Order: sequence, then structure tokens, then C-alpha cells
Amino acid sequence: MTAIKATKPVDTSESLWRDLQNARHDDGAAAREHLQAGFPVYYVEGDTPEGLLVKEYPGGRRELVRFDEAGDQVIRDL
Repeated sequence: MTAIKATKPVDTSESLWRDLQNARHDDGAAAREHLQAGFPVYYVEGDTPEGLLVKEYPGGRRELVRFDEAGDQVIRDL
């Protein structure tokens, strides 16, 4: 799981999307720390459809989302 922290307004630029798609995998420690601090994390899994991300909330709720100029577009709950 590769975590993307959302501590400031989300940059919906092409460069951010490219960074998300090319992010390196880690041991998940940063994601767990971020969730414990009360913030959602974004990541992709092996079966995440192209162009989408998994958004996980501190309580465990997960959504499949697409970035949009107006904010996250929820595709479906996971």
C-alpha cells in the first residue's frame, strides 16, 4: 500500500496525478501514522482500476475515488 497524505488542499494538477501513479511502495508506517492522526490516506492496490485511487478514512471506511477539479469524485464504497 502506498499512502498519499492529505494535510493541505489537494493539488489536482497532472504532476500530482503522475506522482500518485509512480509512488514507491513502503511498509505502510506513514499511512498508519496519518490515519491515527485522524486524516484520510490515498493509495492504489494491485486491483485498483487505472485512473482511480482508494481513499481510506481513520475509521476504516474505504472509497474508490477519482480526483476532480471540485474535489474527490466517489465512484463507489469499498
